[in-house]
Amino acid sequence: MPSSSLLETLRRLWALDKFAYSLRVFIALAGAMGACWLLGQTALVIPLFLGIIASALAETDDHWLGRLQALLVTLVCFLIASLAVELLFPYPWLFVTGLALSAFGMTLLGALGERYAAIASATLILSIYTMIGVDQRGGAPGDLWREPLLLVGGAAWYGLLSVLWNALFANQPVQQMLARLYFELGEYLKIKSTLFEPLRQLDVEGRRLALARQNGKLVVALNQAKETILARLSHGRPGPKLSRYLKLYFIAQDVHERASSSHYPYNRLAEAFFHSDVMFRCQRLLNQQGKACQALSRAIRLRQPFDYNDSELALADLQASLEYLRQQGNPAWRTLLRSLAALAGNLASLDQKLSGASNPDALAEEQDSTLLDRSPRSLRDAFERIRLQLTPTSLLFRHALRLGLTLTAGYAVLHLIHPTQGYWILLTTVFVCQPNYGATRIRLVQRILGTLIGLVAGWALIDLFPGAPVQSLLAVVAGVVFFATRSTRYTLATAAITLMVLLCFNQVGNGYGLILPRLFDTLVGACIAGLAVFLVLPDWQGRRLHSLVGNTLACNGRYLREILQQYANGKRDDLAYRTARRNAHNADATLSTTLSNMLMEPGHFRKDAEIGFRFLVLSHTLLSYLSALGAHRDRLPESPANELISEAAEQLGTSLEIIASSLAERRPVAIHSDAEEALAKRLEQVPDELEDPQRLVQTQLGLICRELAPLRSLAAHLLKKEIGSEQEDAA
Repeated sequence: MPSSSLLETLRRLWALDKFAYSLRVFIALAGAMGACWLLGQTALVIPLFLGIIASALAETDDHWLGRLQALLVTLVCFLIASLAVELLFPYPWLFVTGLALSAFGMTLLGALGERYAAIASATLILSIYTMIGVDQRGGAPGDLWREPLLLVGGAAWYGLLSVLWNALFANQPVQQMLARLYFELGEYLKIKSTLFEPLRQLDVEGRRLALARQNGKLVVALNQAKETILARLSHGRPGPKLSRYLKLYFIAQDVHERASSSHYPYNRLAEAFFHSDVMFRCQRLLNQQGKACQALSRAIRLRQPFDYNDSELALADLQASLEYLRQQGNPAWRTLLRSLAALAGNLASLDQKLSGASNPDALAEEQDSTLLDRSPRSLRDAFERIRLQLTPTSLLFRHALRLGLTLTAGYAVLHLIHPTQGYWILLTTVFVCQPNYGATRIRLVQRILGTLIGLVAGWALIDLFPGAPVQSLLAVVAGVVFFATRSTRYTLATAAITLMVLLCFNQVGNGYGLILPRLFDTLVGACIAGLAVFLVLPDWQGRRLHSLVGNTLACNGRYLREILQQYANGKRDDLAYRTARRNAHNADATLSTTLSNMLMEPGHFRKDAEIGFRFLVLSHTLLSYLSALGAHRDRLPESPANELISEAAEQLGTSLEIIASSLAERRPVAIHSDAEEALAKRLEQVPDELEDPQRLVQTQLGLICRELAPLRSLAAHLLKKEIGSEQEDAA
């Protein structure tokens, strides 16, 4: 019995996202520490540890061959950067010029993708680690190759572990990403189910806002799962396991489209059928499906079978409630009952998709299983992407410029006051200076607080455990804690890395002597980063709200056109359709994230936040009506009604594009459109004899058309406020 309990505990540990990462770091740090102790060279611990840290920071998920290629590039970059520091260190003007230009250039490499951004950031960090090493020996010329080779040696040691791990456990990251995806999908379904709650005076807007925010998290999970699968597909044909995971990913995409769809304003349905249990039945079924997604998440994570069979009774109850309402023969319910039937059909299809997840191997292959690879395809493509960022309007350009200026200012302060261990100032600025004000403000507070906690803990532990072996073990543990928590609990991660540095330096000198300098340098570096993000081309989110909203509407317009092509030519989940759908959801998620960042800015710069959140609710509602069209798409049978549908789709797509371009170019937006009002009335006059497929499309297009008037009003209001704010700032 204890053995089975232990196995279950180990299984759960293995399934944790950070466990494998932390275990690799532990092996790397413990191996380096053990080798130094065996050789009697404890002075080598610091550069080896710093090299391991830099290599782990440069790591991104990939197939083992891709990881090996990235490792070789990383090691070359590390060696060049470290040697450059050694050569230029005695020449301050050349050194600071090279530092600023390299920081600017390496930050711009983020335009090429996450892998290049991680390597560039880690290279910059390793160059500062080299400065710390040179500073440790008083800046005196020494062995040119010693520090670079030790740092690169530590990086290579961790990199080889990473490549070997990826070769042995190639599909573990895919499992973890899919598990996270289905967990977020389950949360989305459960939040969506609260919209069906049959209550009077329900805060529909508040719940739709919560749904839009969760949709942002879900879209991030979808994108990460796609990139993880794509990294393995790009190195040969997928094996049986990867094919299974690919099918699970496509199931999640389909479930997301169906779950995000709306067939009618739910508050009106709840009001019309308040004395019936039909809305409660819808809510219960959707909530069950949300729980099933999270059960599937656990099954994927723990490699256990998943059996979904709890919804048959809930589905039967919903159909029975719907049939009872039909039998009442209430003429006022005729249109509403059709919307309810479409909703029930969508829930049944969603249920069928989840049932298929029990045995994805039995599902047919997708007609088009191509995934869009956004990485650069050639050197020319890479240079073009970087060239497009060379403008002050680019957020990446602004961040690169701020980072270069921040490091220059840090270096100037360092030489002005000559603090002990002054190069920690530069390291702090690199970690604290983030692409926007809100993220920098949070990171600044977390960095200072974490450093303070780490210094106090280091002082106490050095005093309690004066023995070098115990301190070495604690240093390794602290390094592991840093990597286990750096993306989720940055305060704890900063405390852990500060503790590790103190314990390591205490092995070769006086750790107590580092406490006050480290605190002082952290405060100075954090202040420089905070001032830079506030003063140097600040990215106030409100100033680009118009362009983000415009992009959201433009993506919705393209999604609408792709959907209507499917109704004209027949259903096909091809790359063009899936890309349009994903772009629409990505734009919605970006708007949600931007508004969250906006709330962390000074009060004067978040005046438009209320308008932004109203836009988010409206745009997400619009996207839900589009998703309902996408969920039911199939070739329409021949009918005279198809002419009105084609005309309406073209007019709605054009209207969305006009509003979007007006927002992007800051041109006045007409608040009222007689043509759209007339179109809405035509679409809402649905003949009784119209066939169900045409009826559903016409009804959804009518709902979309009714969203245009509030969108126009908000767009005009937003542009007026933004122009007024800019005039105030100029005055």
